[in-house]
Amino acid sequence: MADRHPLFMPLILLGGLVFGFGLGFSHMARPEVVLNFLTFDDFGLLFVMFGGSAVAGLAFWLVPKLRSDAPLTGQPYGRRLKSLDRKVLIGGSVFGVGWGLSGICPGAAYASLGVGNVTILWAIAGMFVGAYVQGVFRSESTTSGSATPSDD
Repeated sequence: MADRHPLFMPLILLGGLVFGFGLGFSHMARPEVVLNFLTFDDFGLLFVMFGGSAVAGLAFWLVPKLRSDAPLTGQPYGRRLKSLDRKVLIGGSVFGVGWGLSGICPGAAYASLGVGNVTILWAIAGMFVGAYVQGVFRSESTTSGSATPSDD
């Protein structure tokens, strides 16, 4: 691991706090709001996602024009392209089904705890179990030689 700026982790924490507060403030940390979006009853989530995408898109476009490397890591900016293959399609489909069943995406699940939704712990436990099973599956397929390690 490369030497990181001492403010790297505190700024990651601050970013997560701002993100979580925004999800809670916009009510996007409530599964019923997300389920209403998925059933086309409420399009508020669309505006929240558009706002976040606009800010991120602007930052990804503007910051590399102002700086050649990241201020906290010193690494050069660059795009990491991932090909659209079978694993991406299957993983995205499984993620989407999990999002639809639980009514919440992983980031908002943690924010949902902050707004008092204790029952979301079932979904968070499911995410951890699913990630563990995927990790076991991936390590077994890597040791058998059918997959190559990547920098995901």
